[in-house]
Amino acid sequence: MKTMIRLLSAAFFLAAVAANAADSPTPKENVFAAKPLGITLSIKMDGPYMEAADLQIICLFKHKPAGDTYQSAAKDTDAHLGGLLSALRNRGEFVGELGETFLFTPPTGSIPARRFMVIGLGEEKDLSLESLHVIGRIAAREAVRLKARHVAWAPVIRDEGNSTIEVGEGDRAFVEEFLSTYDTEKRLQAQGLAPKFSIENVVIEAGPSYFDSAVKQVAEGIASATTELAKRDRAPYVSMAK
Repeated sequence: MKTMIRLLSAAFFLAAVAANAADSPTPKENVFAAKPLGITLSIKMDGPYMEAADLQIICLFKHKPAGDTYQSAAKDTDAHLGGLLSALRNRGEFVGELGETFLFTPPTGSIPARRFMVIGLGEEKDLSLESLHVIGRIAAREAVRLKARHVAWAPVIRDEGNSTIEVGEGDRAFVEEFLSTYDTEKRLQAQGLAPKFSIENVVIEAGPSYFDSAVKQVAEGIASATTELAKRDRAPYVSMAK
């Protein structure tokens, strides 16, 4: 009898999960036809608390003692994580210097990502496209180091109240540098200088207001990066004297 009750309870639970999934609309997504270095890239209209990624990445400015700005996705993500992001910043345990990283496993039942990484953007007044180049390099190397096949990235710069950089331009800068760095990683692997590993897909998360610009700019960035990578010196990195 107890076994039957357990089975019925499990059946009802699964039915409820299926019903909720059916009620949830599928986020809008643009998957690019080009697959540079074997990576499927896409722009997806969702937030960093929604994607079932191996590694979810966001960026945060250097902490302001007077108080950090959290809007929209940044605010929602912090809430889904039980205030973890704001706690780390307010306690001075994640400062947010440019390139500073913090990796953690999301609390059980909070968000679907397996691991979550915050990369510092530095002082808000110093934000530039070069800042996004730095973020792109770090993201690619960390994804390879952590063996994350499915990577998701949300800049959340607008959600911290900053409009210095047009969202699509920032996404393009990130993608160009991500691909350039990943190309180096793959060549190191091909030459026996690093363990074999391949990233399968990268999702760039964008809000409704910025989706179209992100699609346009990232498409141009993929084309530009592909052209530049074709010009690279393909000679081995190591030349051993005989």
